[in-house]
Amino acid sequence: MADWTRLLPALSAADRRQVETGLADADARVRALLRRTADHYWGSSVTRTPEWAVTGSWSAERRRRAALAVHLEAATGSVPSTLNDVVRSLADGEHDWTRADLVWSLEVAGRGWGYQNAAHLELPATIAACLSPADLADLAPALSALFDEITEDYFMAAEPRRRVALLIGQALDRATGRRVPSWLLHNGDEFGPLVRAGLADVLAAPGVPELLAHCASLDRPAASARWLHALDEHLATATGGPEAVRGVLEAFAAHRRSVHEDSDRLLRGLVWALSRESGEAATDLLARVTAAASAAPRQASGFPHAQRTAIAAVRLLAERDGEVPVRTLARLAATVKNKAVRARVQTALAGLGALRGWSLSEVMELAVDDHGLDSDGSRRVQVGPYQATVRVVGEKARLTFARGGTALKGVPAAVKETHADELKQLRGLVKGVNATLAAERLRVEALLSEERTWAYRDWVSRLLDHPVTGTYGRRLIWETSADGHEWSAGLPHADGDGWTVVGLDGRPAHGDRVRLWHPIRARVDETLAWRERVLATGLTQPFKQAFREVYLITPAEERTRTYSNRFAAHILRYRQANALMRARGWQAGYLGTWDGGYDSEATKLFGGGAWRASFHHHLVGTDDPRDYDVHHCSTDQVRFARQDGATWEPAPLADVPPLVFTEAMRDVDLFVGVTSIATDPQWADGGEDRFRDYWHRTVVGALTPSAQVRRDALARLLPRMAIADRVTLADRYLHVRGNLRGYRIHLGSGNIMMEPNDAYLCIVPARGGTGRLHLPFEDDPMLSTILSKAIMLAADDTITDPTVLRQVAA
Repeated sequence: MADWTRLLPALSAADRRQVETGLADADARVRALLRRTADHYWGSSVTRTPEWAVTGSWSAERRRRAALAVHLEAATGSVPSTLNDVVRSLADGEHDWTRADLVWSLEVAGRGWGYQNAAHLELPATIAACLSPADLADLAPALSALFDEITEDYFMAAEPRRRVALLIGQALDRATGRRVPSWLLHNGDEFGPLVRAGLADVLAAPGVPELLAHCASLDRPAASARWLHALDEHLATATGGPEAVRGVLEAFAAHRRSVHEDSDRLLRGLVWALSRESGEAATDLLARVTAAASAAPRQASGFPHAQRTAIAAVRLLAERDGEVPVRTLARLAATVKNKAVRARVQTALAGLGALRGWSLSEVMELAVDDHGLDSDGSRRVQVGPYQATVRVVGEKARLTFARGGTALKGVPAAVKETHADELKQLRGLVKGVNATLAAERLRVEALLSEERTWAYRDWVSRLLDHPVTGTYGRRLIWETSADGHEWSAGLPHADGDGWTVVGLDGRPAHGDRVRLWHPIRARVDETLAWRERVLATGLTQPFKQAFREVYLITPAEERTRTYSNRFAAHILRYRQANALMRARGWQAGYLGTWDGGYDSEATKLFGGGAWRASFHHHLVGTDDPRDYDVHHCSTDQVRFARQDGATWEPAPLADVPPLVFTEAMRDVDLFVGVTSIATDPQWADGGEDRFRDYWHRTVVGALTPSAQVRRDALARLLPRMAIADRVTLADRYLHVRGNLRGYRIHLGSGNIMMEPNDAYLCIVPARGGTGRLHLPFEDDPMLSTILSKAIMLAADDTITDPTVLRQVAA
């Protein structure tokens, strides 16, 4: 029995007899009728069949008893039935429902089954809506507890739940005299009680409850002219209506947590109400609400806090003037994972760009938030006697404190005690800067797939002097040209006259157009020279650029024409592969043992959104029929499509721009290179027999383009290392001469074979094994793995790990 039934008043024996008299006959009559409509029983509503029309001639008393009988079946039957419409059809109309009928129906609902269709609550809700406040007075505690149970039930279907919650909530409000409707801002989430407590007087003002109810009635993202006309009337007549709208939305913007779907519907209507206001303050609030609604919990990034509100707010924000909408939407385009919201954000940004004469890529660029940082990437704030500094160091923002010019370790205790609010704001600033840094790193790297050029002045202001983007732009190689045909490459260099592009010869290159350098457009000798320059100067690029892999169409791909099998037939560790795809900006449905879950297509936009790459992969089942988890996936084709208006047209590989092709294939190579079972040093001891041939074939296979670049990096790094006289770089392997025996490390998989018998050596290296050695980039973990293994094996007589020693001595 549900807890709320304990709050029900006892039903007298006489009242119970009055309610239950004739139920058996009524039940038999209804069952006979339902049998005649059996073809409709589990599908469309039986109340729309010709057979059901006979109930219209029944007397009110017969229909009443039939409704009670069907309610008993709906609540206590052993299987769920779609009886909502049946109960509603019989219960609606002219009935003299009594308090006893309601108590009895609540008792039945409480001791029976609660199915997703909420059929067990249809009759109590209908009766409660018909009774007077006097009849409901002593039922208020039970109705209140039942209402809370309904709103907290996330398994009940949305439409029947909303109906019964509305009717029971209205009955509860009549019984208690509550001004603000119970079904608005209820206890189904933390947000509702928070707003009711903080804005009690505002919400109860004349006309405001009606305004809120109207806002909650909006069923679609777009409001009709009729709905908006009624909204304007409510805003005009409600006492403090606009203030109430802003108050609830301010509370939500500060709340930044997931809300109940009922609160989501209300907030959607409220953002439309806010959109009726003009001015920067309304735009700023709308932007904050859009960001809060589009945000998602870390553990469920695809589920926004308020998806309905987000979709409506994105559209309304895009219609506002100023830079705030552009900046907000651009940030969301880089952070939102939900497909529905993300698509609307991109559409809104494209529309804004068209209105202002910008490409989507330029919109994203112009909207990068500088967070109030100076050009050197710092912001200083006086906090009492201390000077707080938020500074971008490397690729992270950090908060430090100083007093009297002396740097302090950590946060002073006095700041924590007496300036808690200011400290919270500073930490929020650090968090915001770090979020922008992460988004900008991905955005700037994505520029490598675009044929994008900048006017010199725009390049300086957007990509060098910007306190966030400049963190990356100042460490990249650029090309400049005066005519758009001849291009000269160089690194940015600041002097008294501003920024110049300094080439390999040390002389500045001149031109009024700038583009991002990519090795696919450079000669081989130029690429090798830039790799040497990057290492010689100790420059750590934010991502591989000088050492970036190049992927050209192969003869096999020319023959297949529309797809590439270059990375097909690999076995990947699925969870790791899926996480890496998402981290690289690919959208993919999750594989699983359900209908449609055996195949997935990961997609990503390239070339500024004009091209889409698709990477197909499939679930690999286990031999255990009881294991439903997905451990591995197999790789398949890579395809490309060109945007044609609102659709995507499949494109032959030969038509794909070289920059788009190489960047997409690089990502797929990364997925395979990092997550293949061949890169797992412990797989050989516990792997499945059916994958053993693949594993042995791959761990010594030919090098992929990423492994070839890794080999070139090793060729330049190893001579600088202390183990230089103990290593030899061959075609596929790094040979290491230890004091106990020799070793071969495969440059693709990182696996080790011991000489002279080629016995496999399993080593799981600790992080940070390369010491203080400078690496020119940080996005190739296999490079660090190989170097750390080489350092260990060169001094194999000092190894203390017994697991490794047993293998070496075997």
